[in-house]
Amino acid sequence: MSLCRSAPVAVTGDPETMEGFSVGVPEAVCLGASLALSGICYYLYRKSRTTVDKLDDAPHFTVDGKLKDILKVTPGACLQYAVIEGAVQPVGEPLTSHFQKEIAGVLQKFMLTQQRLVWNGLSSTWTDSERVLHQRVNTVPFVLVGSDETAVKVLCPLQASGVHTEITHEKFHQVNYGFGDIVGQYLSGEKIKGQLETEEMLKVGATLTGVGELILDTDGVLNLRPPSNSAQYFLSITDFDSLRRDQESVAVWWRALTIASALAGASVLLWVGRRYYCHLKVRWEQEQERREFERMQAEAPRAPAAAPGPEGLQDAAEGRAENACVICLYRPRNCILLDCGHVCCCHTCYQALPRRQCPICRQNISRVVPLFHV
Repeated sequence: MSLCRSAPVAVTGDPETMEGFSVGVPEAVCLGASLALSGICYYLYRKSRTTVDKLDDAPHFTVDGKLKDILKVTPGACLQYAVIEGAVQPVGEPLTSHFQKEIAGVLQKFMLTQQRLVWNGLSSTWTDSERVLHQRVNTVPFVLVGSDETAVKVLCPLQASGVHTEITHEKFHQVNYGFGDIVGQYLSGEKIKGQLETEEMLKVGATLTGVGELILDTDGVLNLRPPSNSAQYFLSITDFDSLRRDQESVAVWWRALTIASALAGASVLLWVGRRYYCHLKVRWEQEQERREFERMQAEAPRAPAAAPGPEGLQDAAEGRAENACVICLYRPRNCILLDCGHVCCCHTCYQALPRRQCPICRQNISRVVPLFHV
């Protein structure tokens, strides 16, 4: 039996074209999820691609005395998106590392996290997990200094993207447990491995690449701040080429996810289209079969009908009851199911069978011929 004949159907839709066909719930869910995921991934891809394009178009400037002259002749004394690079210097007293007193910086992040294992019932394995117990960020004003001591003040560094700190301290404190604690962890499905304390700093003297809005205020001070045109603000201890490659990689990943989710949606549509084609094919075959059955019935020789008497009417009624279709119990049996040869139903009920199997013996039906009474 072909897949087209055994395809599941449900009575919904337009009676002319969609009768007996519907989209299943799993298919609708998969299609909706793939469309939503494709839209989200495409939006993030366009956003990251726009960021890369803006980085390519952004002018590069050296932090020196000429930078002020350039901004003075720029409308509004403002460059909406520019790239500069300089050495980090604090404005005032710098921050000192809590763990290495010889390290000074202008931005300090301290984080204490709890490392643990959580039991995953689906995969029957222990998976790593962490929870932030404490987090603290300290900053002091700082500038980027060029070769001739020209300084650009960096504003809102915490709003910047990019890697602009490096780890200055990292220590793991392991937890020791007794037998009772181990039993309790297995019962609760959570094992605590220990605590990890980490300190990150933007060190004084580090070379920092800044990408943002460059302005010259009324006091003659150069400032780098988040762009007012919604472009992404970057501060990175790597060079500009590395920063751009990282953003290009992000855009490539989002593009790949967009294509993958779109292909998944297209696969679901193709599957639904194939099912619909099979549904139409089955209906066309049934219509051809019905027409052939009616043609064979019309061409069959018929015996002349005699006028029945009272006893004949009673016998005819009993004969109709005995010859009634076993499915609808109303219409007479008028077809022979082959290859089994059973005469048990009318042609209308035969065409309504969900599977082409004899309702008596469950054998596959290869063809149907009319039953003639002569």
